[in-house]
Amino acid sequence: MPTLRLALSQVNPSVGDLAGNADLVRRWTRRAADDGAQLVLFPEMVLTGYPVEDLVFRRSFVAASQAALRDLAADLAADGLGELPVVVGYLDADGPPQVSSDAEPGRGARNAAAVLHRGEVVARYFKHHLPNYGVFDEDRYFVPGDALTVVRVGGVDVALTICEDLWQSGGPFAVARRAGVGLVVTINGSPYELNKDDVRLPLVRRRAAEAGATVAYVNMVGAQDELVFEGDSMIVEADGTLLARAPQFVEHLLLHDVELPASGGPADGDGELADGMRVVRAEVDAVPPPAGGGPAVGEIVEPAADEAEVWAALVSGLRDYVDKNRFPSVVLGLSGGIDSAVVAALAVDALGPDRVVGVSLPSQHSSEHSRADAEDLAKRTGLDYRVEPIQPMVDAFLANLSLAGVAVENLQARVRGVILMALSNQEGHLVLTTGNKSELAVGYSTLYGDSVGGFNPIKDVWKTLVWRLAKWRNADAARRGETPPIPENSIGKPPSAELSPGQLDSDTLPDYNVLDPILIGYVDGDLGRGGLVEAGHDPAVVDRVLRMVDTAEYKRRQSAPGTKISIKAFGRDRRLPITNRWREDG
Repeated sequence: MPTLRLALSQVNPSVGDLAGNADLVRRWTRRAADDGAQLVLFPEMVLTGYPVEDLVFRRSFVAASQAALRDLAADLAADGLGELPVVVGYLDADGPPQVSSDAEPGRGARNAAAVLHRGEVVARYFKHHLPNYGVFDEDRYFVPGDALTVVRVGGVDVALTICEDLWQSGGPFAVARRAGVGLVVTINGSPYELNKDDVRLPLVRRRAAEAGATVAYVNMVGAQDELVFEGDSMIVEADGTLLARAPQFVEHLLLHDVELPASGGPADGDGELADGMRVVRAEVDAVPPPAGGGPAVGEIVEPAADEAEVWAALVSGLRDYVDKNRFPSVVLGLSGGIDSAVVAALAVDALGPDRVVGVSLPSQHSSEHSRADAEDLAKRTGLDYRVEPIQPMVDAFLANLSLAGVAVENLQARVRGVILMALSNQEGHLVLTTGNKSELAVGYSTLYGDSVGGFNPIKDVWKTLVWRLAKWRNADAARRGETPPIPENSIGKPPSAELSPGQLDSDTLPDYNVLDPILIGYVDGDLGRGGLVEAGHDPAVVDRVLRMVDTAEYKRRQSAPGTKISIKAFGRDRRLPITNRWREDG
């Protein structure tokens, strides 16, 4: 049986950076070639970054992607890498955008893969299954392909597929079996969700069995706006055997020698039909010879535990949002509470302490322990710590306005927001907001106050998970002989906004251990009132919580973006009308 040395390039592209992404492909192809690779794979739309969203509708961008692909093929050959076949994802089109007046049925923008060899594009494949759920809107952007591309590489028939093709039965993987391929390549831009890694391996095994072939799955890493990609690339044989698996959240070159069945039929069966799809065949007539020095055997890296995985996702999401948007640093308010402490620790892990400014903004209601806890966190992490008392500014407002109750509480929060934004304007920092998903769900925040900011690292993190993450991060630091970054006082004390005397979150909200399960069922699970009550939740508490969630939609619509880690994040995933009279209690 022939052996192919596969190189799965788990890399971090940037949307719109065609030149930078092409250089990324060239650098990692060189690494793969130096390690004796015979077929190199890159993620979905690596050349343009993913997702490109409405850039698809700009014909100039589509043309630039097509030109960048041709240039990349030529540049790889000029680099002395032309003999090594390389699979890259990119944006293509064979007709006008579907939203234009000159749109043509069955033609338009394409989510595409290409095989580059000897300075040429020798084969193309257009994604067949287009996801249109959750964060995906691919039916809005792309036209599905109706052909499976099979490329003969080193005597092995290799089928090309893209991401969602893997997540649905039938289609390309069923056709691959009919076409008699030995290897199915699937290139991916599959966003992270907690526990998705537990689903991915069984899914790849099902598709390998469906195709009757080995599957090489390569996924990108890094982040794009709210989305973060964890990699977790792998190679799985037709019988379900896991041959190699890459680590999560790091760029990585997964090399592995795979024994594959030799191709049987002719390499030029263009146009043959299988299960309603055409099979289009091509051939790479030569690949580099197998490298000496023994076989390449990729590691099998086990996925991380939940808290470690989520922490890595949040760090990656924050780092790439800051760096790819070229912010020099970040600033956030340090209250001494658990949320700001966790965000500060994430920021230091993502960017280093020299790029993080933490500002204590005490009022007359700020407790001594909260001020001390904020200072303690700053010492533990080494971030730039400042103190800006807000009471003189609050008093100036109150001397000119007649306010009482909640209006005074919100005034304090808004003064804090003004100070943070002023520091952002003056010094160039990105303001991080620190509200967790539980607070966003029930509207427990002040618009233009504690909600102010350009990015929210814990926007998709339930309050109970915030506590778990803090405990895990401290324990992980202790295990490594480092100083735990988060003060134990911040973890253990009752949560409070400290905007009025003796205030606690529990004055307004149910206990978070009661609140979060209701919110998870309603927001993430789309359960109605009846389903929540059947699940055992108190009907009166359910009614109270659902009213808060439903009436806070206008606040969420104005909230900062933040890293998605759950099955249904606010924003891309959950889209509800602000003006909406439907209520679950009828």
